[in-house]
Amino acid sequence: MTITIVPMAFRDACAFVDRVHRHHKRPQGHKFSLGAEVGGRLVGVAIVGRPVARAYDDGVTVEVTRLAADGSRNVCSALYGAAWRTAKASGYRRAITYTQEGESGASLRAVGWRCVADRPARTGWDTPSRPRGNRGNDQIARTLWEITANGTPSLPDESL
Repeated sequence: MTITIVPMAFRDACAFVDRVHRHHKRPQGHKFSLGAEVGGRLVGVAIVGRPVARAYDDGVTVEVTRLAADGSRNVCSALYGAAWRTAKASGYRRAITYTQEGESGASLRAVGWRCVADRPARTGWDTPSRPRGNRGNDQIARTLWEITANGTPSLPDESL
């Protein structure tokens, strides 16, 4: 099985996320999106955008905001690796992403990403002054992962 990485239009990547992602809806935007094909069939997508946490939005960091795959072997690793290579070639110095509690991160470790922080579960973003719906990750602890251009881990602010 040969995995081929292809560029993706945002709307097409979002449509794939809508069909197969287990717990998230499509993101609001992106810097670029990639697809993974096997035998000409789309089996996964990675959507890369600005970091959601403002403290990480420094102009040289991107975040893999969605990664969705149909379960085909090694697709997630191929997409994480391709997302980093694309970002690095575009001048970015760091990429981050999150996994939810219960997800091993094996696909990330396989292509050189490092676990840098554990984040506690949030109660959610809903407030009386600004009502918001559940985004699919409320009440779930997360792990922050990164990969950097110089290979040196950054020191994230644990309060994020």
